[in-house]
Amino acid sequence: MTRRRSRFSPWPVVLLLGALAAYLSPQWNGSQLFGLTPPEVSSSHRTAPGADVPIPAALSADARKLFNEVRPASVQIEQLGTDGSGGLGSGFFISDTGLLLTAYHVVDGARIIRVRTVSDKVFPASVVGFDNAADVALLQIQTRGKVPFLPLAARLPRVGEKVLAVGNSRGDFLQPRRGRLLALNAEAGRADFPEGTLEMSAPLAPGDSGGPILNTAGQAVGVVSYVRVDGDGNTLSSYAVPVTSGEGLIAELKSGLKRDVPAIGLYFDTVHDGATNPPGGVIGGVVQGSPAARAGLIGLTRGADQNVKGFGDVIVSVDGVRTRSADDAIYEIRRRQIGQTVTLTVDRNGVRRAVRLPLVAKGSLSFSQP
Repeated sequence: MTRRRSRFSPWPVVLLLGALAAYLSPQWNGSQLFGLTPPEVSSSHRTAPGADVPIPAALSADARKLFNEVRPASVQIEQLGTDGSGGLGSGFFISDTGLLLTAYHVVDGARIIRVRTVSDKVFPASVVGFDNAADVALLQIQTRGKVPFLPLAARLPRVGEKVLAVGNSRGDFLQPRRGRLLALNAEAGRADFPEGTLEMSAPLAPGDSGGPILNTAGQAVGVVSYVRVDGDGNTLSSYAVPVTSGEGLIAELKSGLKRDVPAIGLYFDTVHDGATNPPGGVIGGVVQGSPAARAGLIGLTRGADQNVKGFGDVIVSVDGVRTRSADDAIYEIRRRQIGQTVTLTVDRNGVRRAVRLPLVAKGSLSFSQP
């Protein structure tokens, strides 16, 4: 997939979980840290009420019939991370042997993954393969019996066609979200979101990530990846990673592909992002044991009241390319490969220095609250 650099500023729009902080590796952590389409972190959430929840009356007869057919193949995914935090997302079976697709950010960093079906059965699951940049993961549940599954469509839907999502947002359990396809190959608007997505009018929200996007024939055409909401939490637009039966990525995931993204172990602070003088990517925190930590990079310092007491390093260029924001820095990092090195120019209280860092796999770093 060729990335076209976007200059869209995401600042007026609250992405996904509201005001968040971005960092060089796509990982979500509570209300302050964010990266590639977060797992919907929740310390407490409504668990599966089974199949007794009424279907919204607003659904048309055709949509109601479709939803009843596809719901048994959709699942709720709960995960417990290595740092003790929990997450909630969605997914769907693509084979009767228990293979299922979800968004990678839903299970990123998970120590324990549980899959709950519409019949309220719970299965442990493991990751078979993933592509972090594409935000797609393939899981396998531990089951001896067969499960209902959704066929993958042979082609993508066309702009204007109706689509149906099934997810677990807003405290619901495997409920429908109806809409139309607005665009193909939509730009993410952020360097750490997947490009080439499907844009839809379906009113999705955190918790729906990883769930299926279905055409009118009940075939899966996408995996929910991220949403944009306004300051009041109203959905502006929803996005899904496209999947089809001929997709090479699906075959790679089945073969065990585990494709990560390069990282150096930084969190960014979006509150002050691009607002410093000179403007740059404001480091909010550093992952312990990471290349950034070993290089002596530092983030913001806060008092006991959590108010900022002082700035640390601000990234103003990567390999000589000017970076005026965290998004610029993330974009430049993502253009490179794991195992390569980059040279950051950082500004600390008006003094600049060059720092040379190796790029490591994001999954090799242990992200937690800085």
